[in-house]
Amino acid sequence: MSPTSTALPSGGATPAHRNIILAEPRGFCAGVDRAIDIVDRALVKFGAPIYVRHEIVHNTHVVNDLKLRGAIFIEDLGDVPAGATLIFSAHGVSKAVQREAQARGFRIFDATCPLVTKVHVEVAKLHKEGYEFIMIGHKGHPEVEGTMGQLDSGIHLVEDVADVARVQPRQTERLAVVTQTTLSVDDSAEISAAVRARFPHVRAPKHQDICYATQNRQDAVKVLSSQVDMVIVVGSPTSSNSSRLRELAARLGTEAYMVDDASQLQVQWFTGKSQIGLTAGASAPEVLVQAVIERIRALGAVSVRKMQGIEETIKFPLPKGLKLDPGSAPS
Repeated sequence: MSPTSTALPSGGATPAHRNIILAEPRGFCAGVDRAIDIVDRALVKFGAPIYVRHEIVHNTHVVNDLKLRGAIFIEDLGDVPAGATLIFSAHGVSKAVQREAQARGFRIFDATCPLVTKVHVEVAKLHKEGYEFIMIGHKGHPEVEGTMGQLDSGIHLVEDVADVARVQPRQTERLAVVTQTTLSVDDSAEISAAVRARFPHVRAPKHQDICYATQNRQDAVKVLSSQVDMVIVVGSPTSSNSSRLRELAARLGTEAYMVDDASQLQVQWFTGKSQIGLTAGASAPEVLVQAVIERIRALGAVSVRKMQGIEETIKFPLPKGLKLDPGSAPS
């Protein structure tokens, strides 16, 4: 996987010492690692083509790389031939999609992030106990569609505090909150507070739904923003968690930009800037970060320093049926 490469001229006044500070942690999380590994292994074990419902993760370079190797990304299961291998993306799918895929007889591997699956399990459990749900999330995001699609009815989406005032559950005695895993931690807390204010007996998740990786990357940006003149986030526009990182830095008063790869860096951003913060969303590979570093070096950066931060060691198991023969490995 290699990002597009074009030379950037050095322009504007270059500070005597331009430095890059790398956020820690940044980039791939365990759920993204697992999802990509599932597609890699399926391609090796079963051969191309492998069909994937929706982008496996929201990163242009990851998706394009897998396309070159034989992955075909679809939205409609009608585009998948009978008997094919189908993988559900890391964002999860609705019960209706699961049922249709099973009825069509595909060989199915579920790459849903286990932390998203945890939310699905909680919804199913509480639904049996008679609960309705308020879901905090972004309309149209595949994770939200997948979670809301765990039930035929009884999940009400709110995107902001104003939506909380308008939501009308059928009953309020058994009402629970669930959250998209890649939201702004601060926004989610504000909306959750509004939900509790209107529905004092609402049931909160046993464990925060926002995933550890989203939390850690946002916490790192909060520390990073106070140390730099500008924050660059490596991530694709479709990536919710990457977008939240850029928004967070800007909200904290630091100039912030998001780029898919180094080719999108603009020279004028760096004029007069001596301390450049760099991070990456949970679906952005480190190779893209390193390419961005090289571009900024070409614009006069003389040092790269890593922040101190949390070391992430979480790993998620793969689904059964993807064990590879000795000597074969994903490329």
